[in-house]
Amino acid sequence: IMSDDVHAEEAAQLSPELARESGGPPQASLGYRIRHNYVLGRILKSLITIWAVATLSFVLVRWMPGDPLQAYVQRLMSQQGLGRQEALARASSLLSYDPDAPLLDQYLTYLGGLVQGNLGQSIVAPGTSVIDYILAYLPWTLFSVGLGLLLSFLIGIALGVLIAYKRGRWIDHLITNISSALNAVPNYMWAMLVIVVFGVQLRWFNVSSLRGTLTPGVQPGFTAEFILDALTHAALPIAVYTLTSVGGWILQMKSSTTQVLEDDYVIGAKARGLPGSRIHISYVGRNAILPLFTQFAVQLGFVVGGSTLVEQIFKYDGVGYYFYDAIVARDYPVVQGFILIITVSVVLANLMADLLLSRIDPRIRVEGAR
Repeated sequence: IMSDDVHAEEAAQLSPELARESGGPPQASLGYRIRHNYVLGRILKSLITIWAVATLSFVLVRWMPGDPLQAYVQRLMSQQGLGRQEALARASSLLSYDPDAPLLDQYLTYLGGLVQGNLGQSIVAPGTSVIDYILAYLPWTLFSVGLGLLLSFLIGIALGVLIAYKRGRWIDHLITNISSALNAVPNYMWAMLVIVVFGVQLRWFNVSSLRGTLTPGVQPGFTAEFILDALTHAALPIAVYTLTSVGGWILQMKSSTTQVLEDDYVIGAKARGLPGSRIHISYVGRNAILPLFTQFAVQLGFVVGGSTLVEQIFKYDGVGYYFYDAIVARDYPVVQGFILIITVSVVLANLMADLLLSRIDPRIRVEGAR
């Protein structure tokens, strides 16, 4: 009702004569309503963000030092023992990407491919589309990073609530200090520590046997052998993702729960004599977890791009592992495809979080429209 009144008042100010003739304020125009629609506004901003990042990645990738054609020639010479002229001739015939074309033509071709869902073909592997290249390794990254994020979120929620109710006691100080330490160390540092300490020094596992995503000979399928083998190879990346994320969730949940415990409605519920379990779940838990739920939705978007260094260290065949290889090989289409996939995942996660919160809390939708 408030939003409609605002529209009518502004329309009346723009056309007072029409308002007097019709006996009331006119309705706002279609363009005005579109501009002040919360959902359409968020979708439009998301599309603009994707276009801007795609354009920026196109420019930055071409500013990288090195020539992709020459890099491919060097690879042919070193791997197949070809002469330079023979390698150059083969590279020129196989290369689907023309690095000597004008930059504007390259950009227009790139945008035209994006509109059609075509990200181009790999330079290093001619004939292989970038989409097929990414989809072949994306499920493994989603599996390892996604499972690690989910485990860290659940553990962080439980421990954060615990130390919020036990604040000031020894368990609060212990878990808070450990969480701060876990949150301060990057994930690739934990990955190297796990290999050096537990793999090399203590020999709790064989590092070389855990490389890759599956043991040679194991066929993918919904079988116990496949699931167990996939979990075994992904155990170390999952453990690292969980360790590096759980500290932040614990600290955020503790802060959010502590703030909710001091709100008036919680104090009033205690004064009315409501059961403690109902207060903890309905009053404290639901309101304390709301900011973290938004953060969790945003973090889902970073699942695709948060694994590059960890997968390189563990030699885990995910998109992060091959993203690094594409950068080294100057495989421009693959690098652009990876950046675009990461961008789209992050933008869509933010969009879903915004739309979900606007439904949970109508004040967000009203303020965004205004």
